[in-house]
Order: sequence, then structure tokens, then C-alpha cells
Amino acid sequence: MKQVIIVVPKGRVNLSSITGSLEILTRANEYWRKMGNPPKMEVRLAGLETELQLNAGLFSIHPTHIRDIKNTDLVIIPSLSYDYEEVLRENGELIHWIRDQYAHGAEIASICTGAFLLAATGLLEGKTCSTHWNAAHDFRRMFPNIHLHTDKLITSDRGIYTNGGAYSFLNLILFLIEKYFDRQVAIRCSKIFQIDMERNLQSPFFIFQVQKNHGDELIGQAQTFIEENLDDKISFEVLASKLAISRRNFDRRFIKATGNTPVEYLQRVKVEVAKKSLEKGRKSIFEVMNEVGYADDKAFREVFKKITGLSPLEYKARFNQVTLVE
Repeated sequence: MKQVIIVVPKGRVNLSSITGSLEILTRANEYWRKMGNPPKMEVRLAGLETELQLNAGLFSIHPTHIRDIKNTDLVIIPSLSYDYEEVLRENGELIHWIRDQYAHGAEIASICTGAFLLAATGLLEGKTCSTHWNAAHDFRRMFPNIHLHTDKLITSDRGIYTNGGAYSFLNLILFLIEKYFDRQVAIRCSKIFQIDMERNLQSPFFIFQVQKNHGDELIGQAQTFIEENLDDKISFEVLASKLAISRRNFDRRFIKATGNTPVEYLQRVKVEVAKKSLEKGRKSIFEVMNEVGYADDKAFREVFKKITGLSPLEYKARFNQVTLVE
């Protein structure tokens, strides 16, 4: 029987990712037993304290202390709530324990921003991972040597699994159920808990956040120019010349400041404006395309899908408020 530990770190953690994981895994085990099989896994909570108050004391959890658990088969790290550096400082012993468990053969799965705790173990160095797109900037700043892919809903790399943000942890748990039980049990759980098994991207939910607190005044001017001239054809050679800087240095500073090339930044700003227009009104795809400065329908659709994972028509069908009400 597989031993599964959902760790409960000190500090602010997302309660739903703990209780939700516990409930779905427990239900999967019950269904497996009803099929005539012996229990497949034992799921427990473990942490550095035997009682932890969460959500301003509204809830309390009573996990086993990690010192009482020598070996396990799967460790699940829940989502953290923003104070990443403080949580890492408070959980040094837990970080070492997770690293030791992996060294002794355990697999590790992190939920959403639990990737910060996982990254602190050093186990993600040189590997691919995901986390909530809203935490990507902090993650890259704190762990620059880890290959972060925020477009992916789930990553799998040498016994380490990560997922995107918020309630997409449900898809990670279904992934683990299929791996540890079988496809039939995963499908059963997807139907019971009404989870879309086919979802594999978080790109459609991404909100592009303009990065302007970088301290580079010249690049800030360039960003403002781009945002105010979306419907014009922008020449970055001309823009660099206006700012009295070579194109090569302009590109280098732009990437350092924003994390995007000038072309990528322009595309992302255009697509973000297009998304908002598609969400709110009755404008056609053609009207929205012209609004953000695209004359080529094919180019617009390709860039839009590359960034969001959906075509403009698919995005409008899913998120347009008029369509949803009707």
C-alpha cells in the first residue's frame, strides 16, 4: 500500500488544496476497494506542528509530525499564500525532509505556489515546473535556474510533478490518481467531482501583467509608447533611435527589464487588449483585430492562440459576458 503524505507547512497555506486533495484521494481509494481491490494508498497529513490554525483561526488541522514519518511514496505540497520568503524561512526542517524523501525514492507533487517550497529543496534545479501565472515573476526572481512554464497546467519531470494555479490542483490530483490507480478510477473521480480531465493549459486564464517597477526609465518610456500606439505599425529600430540607444542595447535592456523581447511585449499587450474586448462586448473578431493593429487575420489568430492556447473565436465563446448570459 502506497504511503501518501500531504504536508502542512508553517505559515499561510491554502486550506482548500489540502482538504481537496485529501478528499479526492480518499474517494479514489474507496472506489478502488469497491471494485474488489485491496486498499491502494494511505493518505495522511504531516507537518512541523501537531496543530495548525488556518484562516484566522476559523479552522485547525492536526497533522502528524514529520519526524514520526521515516519513509513515504508520495509527498504532496499544498499551495502557499504569497508570503513565500517568510514561509521558506519558517519551514527549513520540512524542506530538508522533503529532499530526503525524494532521495529515498519518494515522488513529489506541488500544488500551485507550493512550487516555491519545492524549489527551495533544490530538487527543481535544471528541471521543468509550473506554478500560478500570477506568481511567475517572484518565482523567476527567487529561482532563476529553474525552467518555469506557466502555460502548462501539469509538468512531470523525473518523479516530480507540479501544476498551475488555484483550483487546477484538481487536475493534478486526477493525474496522480490515474498514475497510482488507473484510468477508470480517474474518470470516475472526474465525474463525481465534475473536473474537466481534458484541460491541460492555464494559458486561457493568464492575465498579462505589465512589469514597470524595474527602475529602467528609458524602457518605461518605450513601454508607454507601445501601449499608446497599439493600432500603429511600430518600428523598434525607429523607437530605439528616438530613445538615443542602439537597437542591440535596446533589446538587451528591454528583456532584462520586462522578461520579454520588444516584439513579445507588443504581442502580449495587443492580445491582452483583444481579450478584454472579446470578453466584454459584441464586437466581431475582425473588429477586435483591427482595434489592436492587426491587418492580417491569419497572423492575429496565430499570435492569439500561441499566447492564450485558444483561437479568438474559442476565447470569445468561453469568456464573452453577453454569450454567457444568453
